[in-house]
Amino acid sequence: MKRENFTAARVAGFECAPGKKQSIYWDGKTPGLGLRVTAAGSKAFIFETSLNNKTIRMTIGDPRNWAIGDAQAEASRLKVMTDQGIDPRQVIADAIAAKDAEAAALTAQEAREMVTVAEAWQVYVAERSASMKDGKPEWGEKHRACHTYMVQAGGEKRTSGLRKGETVTRPGVLYPLMAMRLAALDADAVAAWLVKGAAKTPASARLAFGILRAFLTWCAKHETYSAAVQAGACQSDDVKRKVPTVKTKPNDSLRRAQIKPWFEAVQKIGNPVIAAYLQGLLLTGARRNELAALRWADVDFQWKSLTIRDKVEGERTIPLTPYLEHLISALPRRNEFVFSSPTAASGRLEEPRIQHVRALAAAGLPALSLHGLRRSFGTLSEWVEVPAGIVAQIMGHKPSAIAEKHYIQRELDLLHLWHVKIEAWILNEAGIEFVPVEQPGALRVVAGKR
Repeated sequence: MKRENFTAARVAGFECAPGKKQSIYWDGKTPGLGLRVTAAGSKAFIFETSLNNKTIRMTIGDPRNWAIGDAQAEASRLKVMTDQGIDPRQVIADAIAAKDAEAAALTAQEAREMVTVAEAWQVYVAERSASMKDGKPEWGEKHRACHTYMVQAGGEKRTSGLRKGETVTRPGVLYPLMAMRLAALDADAVAAWLVKGAAKTPASARLAFGILRAFLTWCAKHETYSAAVQAGACQSDDVKRKVPTVKTKPNDSLRRAQIKPWFEAVQKIGNPVIAAYLQGLLLTGARRNELAALRWADVDFQWKSLTIRDKVEGERTIPLTPYLEHLISALPRRNEFVFSSPTAASGRLEEPRIQHVRALAAAGLPALSLHGLRRSFGTLSEWVEVPAGIVAQIMGHKPSAIAEKHYIQRELDLLHLWHVKIEAWILNEAGIEFVPVEQPGALRVVAGKR
């Protein structure tokens, strides 16, 4: 077809040849630039050339939107590219793909930055709860429950386990952070949260801070949250200074002279399960939940041992001493738990603290926490001059010396020897003479004896 220099009049006058679907008119000035006219009357500037021995054709645009000079410049640019062996269609496709990828990345980044702490927390707890180590869940039941407790909304009505004057549960220590965007949880936000938490419940705030720090460390390594999380939110010096220091409760253990009135008051508790449980805490030095979760399957009456679920080592085996065996054997076997509860949803003893507080008041004894009974076991054992490593192993403390950790492996029989001495000394101070027999023996109080 004849080439003619494009002008506005000529472009406007070009028409599709009769009987054809389209006609193409070529510009005489710019190589490769053409005007396509369809039978319907639509027009478009096009570019056509040969690349790698193949004809390629591209649409530049509608003459109503493209001036002739602009169309000529675009055709010249495309011609330069093809002369260099570059396919303009691929360049355009790559540019579109890059733009789409950039837009998708921006959308994903915006979505990540809008993720709340609560949303990431749910994924964190689910993933960590499912994680296995040495064939066992890496998180135990108590650890999962602690994470749930830390973020609870509160406001749930309960009849037990609440502080005096309360009728509903309180929000968890970490709950105020849950509604925040993860990207906004920076050092300033953590510091402000710590100041409020430390003023109300310093011990809980310190524990929650450790849990929060582990959570943010996990987020920093997670593909979804690493770009949004402020990984160093718990690492600044200002934040560390605001972490409350929790001191050991002063006088939170039984003195020698208080053993007898304590036993007398506890043995008068109307619930025999709670009475046995409290005495068991003092006689074993176990943590409150370790003993509360004791199952009948964990009690070996033949070899005189208890297997306790240990938060440090996973589990540990300690001696079953005569008097404790007597207490346990007398308990009802209502379910799998030794210290069972027919009313608790878990089936085991959940809140013995109230009865313990009442017993202390009845005996005229000062306040003593359940953990204080564990402290009392360690403290009172010194009267028997028991080696420190023996007491630590029974209580489930980590070895504190290289020799303890790597070289000393005590058999249960050796622990039993010393543990029986500890129990006998405590019973003697309580004025209790216990005569063990093959079957759990009788119990009698020796009058006038400390």
